Amino acid sequence: MQQQVPLEIRHTSHKGRGVFATTDIAAGQLIESVEVIVVPAGQIETLEATSLCDYYYKWGEDSASGALALGCASLYNHSYRPNARYVKHFDRGIIEFFALRDIARGEEITINYNGDPDSRKGVWFMPHD
Repeated sequence: MQQQVPLEIRHTSHKGRGVFATTDIAAGQLIESVEVIVVPAGQIETLEATSLCDYYYKWGEDSASGALALGCASLYNHSYRPNARYVKHFDRGIIEFFALRDIARGEEITINYNGDPDSRKGVWFMPHD
């Protein structure tokens, strides 16, 4: 298993909390590998009615279930120019986050919430980039 990097949660000026690199991260490097708590499809409506509605990942081959990701995973902010990407491993119950490019110490780590770093599909809020 690759070594994960130490991360820091900080408040951002426009996006609430965010995840920041505490050391330089090389392109392709594993940033974080997190366990998830799977929320069955029949409970998604209930989850959507809670304050966790903006913090879960769609889960499963059909995206009908949800997953509450542990670690820093639910605090990465969205960007249409992300510096990281995530890979869901349904069989292992984990999500891995990798650097798309070199990330400097102190830089915020961002992902595209649509899953594809190149996607320009709209999200449920007004992005800041």
